[in-house]
Amino acid sequence: MVEKLPLILITGLSGAGKTTAIRAFEDLEFFCVDNLPPRLLPGLVELIEEADLAVAGIAAVIDARGRALFDQMLPALSQLESRHQPYEILFLEAEDRVLVQRFQEARRPHPLFPGRRLLEAIQEEGRRLEPLKGRARYILDTSAMKPRDLMQKIHHLYGDQAGEALRLILMSFGFKGGLPPDADMVFDARFLPNPFYVAELRDLPGTDGRVEDYVWNWPETRTFFAKVKDLLQFLLPLVRGEGRSQFVVAVGCTGGFHRSVVLVERLARELRAPGVDVRVQHRDCQDRVPDGGLP
Repeated sequence: MVEKLPLILITGLSGAGKTTAIRAFEDLEFFCVDNLPPRLLPGLVELIEEADLAVAGIAAVIDARGRALFDQMLPALSQLESRHQPYEILFLEAEDRVLVQRFQEARRPHPLFPGRRLLEAIQEEGRRLEPLKGRARYILDTSAMKPRDLMQKIHHLYGDQAGEALRLILMSFGFKGGLPPDADMVFDARFLPNPFYVAELRDLPGTDGRVEDYVWNWPETRTFFAKVKDLLQFLLPLVRGEGRSQFVVAVGCTGGFHRSVVLVERLARELRAPGVDVRVQHRDCQDRVPDGGLP
């Protein structure tokens, strides 16, 4: 029997953090849908299963914003149960005064009752959601939480070992092609001796052992590498603890063909550890254009 995908239904009070929650599930590689009409829920599960997508599960926000459509929630859950589809409900709430403050700061009306006083609208929404709250596996009060706190809580509750890992992308690049726009941290290796000026190495990429031996032979390379590695080993647990799912570190040389490739390959080998999913990208090496010009 094929194991069914985990299905997490996110619901709760408006302003309690459902948007942040769905982003957390996206980080965990769930297929995510916001404000889904309940009647479409069984069909969504079938669609994802038939498509055989490489996802960790399905997460859907279903709440009172659906107005009359929300009345189909309990029948939809009964249909899932009749198909033996397991599901969990994550219910988010916060104190009335906190929700009022959040709406006032955002200068937005209540999405369900835009014409009512905020406090009255919040309390009415809570009454409508009581049946779902009673079915919830987890009820999270976000009154004292910042978005980062809620992200971390969801990662803790629902992240498997792979999902909790920080994805560390190590990228080599050439400065003559521009800085990588998505890099969180950039290191410049252009001061290192350049294999481009060694005739027998000029056309070999940094993944070639002969180029690696040449670059690694210089004491400044080894010192630079040790300092970069030490900095990243210090930073990565802090980045992961902040609740981030991905961190991009770019190392550049002139053309992104020799020196940066050597350094990225060595960093990848030495930074792999539990809780860190290391991935390597050589942005400019595949073009096989060596490091030309002045370093």
